[in-house]
Amino acid sequence: MPKTTFGALRIHWESFGKKEPLLLISGVSGGTWSWKESIEAWSLHFRVIVFDNIGAGRSSKPNRSYTIEEMADHAAAVLDAAGVKQAGVVGLSMGGMITQELALRHPDRVHRLVLGCTHCGGSKRIPPHPNVIQRFANNKGLSPEEIIDKNLTLLVTPQFLRSGSGALKRYKERQLRAPLQPDYALKRQLDAIGRFDACERIGNIQVPTLILTAEHDILVPPENGRLLSIRIPGAAEKSFAGAGHLIYLECAQNFHETVMQFFRNKA
Repeated sequence: MPKTTFGALRIHWESFGKKEPLLLISGVSGGTWSWKESIEAWSLHFRVIVFDNIGAGRSSKPNRSYTIEEMADHAAAVLDAAGVKQAGVVGLSMGGMITQELALRHPDRVHRLVLGCTHCGGSKRIPPHPNVIQRFANNKGLSPEEIIDKNLTLLVTPQFLRSGSGALKRYKERQLRAPLQPDYALKRQLDAIGRFDACERIGNIQVPTLILTAEHDILVPPENGRLLSIRIPGAAEKSFAGAGHLIYLECAQNFHETVMQFFRNKA
């Protein structure tokens, strides 16, 4: 599988399809495996590029501080390795923060952005209830399957959990097969989110941007999307009713069609 080096780091990436490039950036603990349904939905229409962030999957997991800024530089390095000068970018959750920094630090590398279930950090962001973050971060004594089940109660709605969805079952199976994230690496990613602050800078983003929120997102309250749409010039906003944080899983068809329409609309 392809990988690129960034200093002493190894960043694992994969590519699917041959058309216009579309870079997908994962959230905390996620990686290439998280995007399977999206790859299937989009790879006939785009060259879909996915990668594992530092601290997750098959990328390096050093036990030192991480920053959202360096993760954005890793995303640019993946584009370099893939031979891509400019791409559309979709980032969800922490991936949305990385996407903001990518657009700010490497503005010539992006032509359209989708920011899903994310925030701009700092004192302006609307945080979740402290118990939500505490529960998400505390994996002590839990098996990998128990960690997944615990996290899903925070990432999707109770109705979706009870639905018996085949997509939910496949998601859990992929999570179990993914490389286990060390506890220290999870903490390093969460600490990077805690230090992230782009609210006073995102007004410099000059490319078409679509903000996606979920009505019942308890991890990143949807009010954060309103703040993004106000501060990013010309940004559009869409809310997914009845959904939790993992919009690419819980309302997959609507999500995939919405994103595809946005990137196909060049007007």
